[in-house]
Amino acid sequence: MIRDLDDKKTTRGRSHSILMENRQKVSITGVQDVDSFDEATVLLVTDMGYITLHGVDLHISKLNLEEGQLIVEGEIIALQYSDADYAGGKGSGLLSRLFR
Repeated sequence: MIRDLDDKKTTRGRSHSILMENRQKVSITGVQDVDSFDEATVLLVTDMGYITLHGVDLHISKLNLEEGQLIVEGEIIALQYSDADYAGGKGSGLLSRLFR
């Protein structure tokens, strides 16, 4: 389920950084939540908006939401920032589309 970024704006304040090593490992700080993940895609909410990681054989090796830290390993193909409208926005989940 996609989170509403307006709700997250009140909790902003942590620093945000991304460190990628050889396209095999990415460390991200300022992570507020992981909305979804599988071996090809990780969708997460950070202090700076949504980030979508695309890749092959992705797995989360560390997740600490209290400290806002996430480490994903695998073959990273793309890293993309987006806002709530692009990511689907509130109410655009499968159930909302089914019950229109």
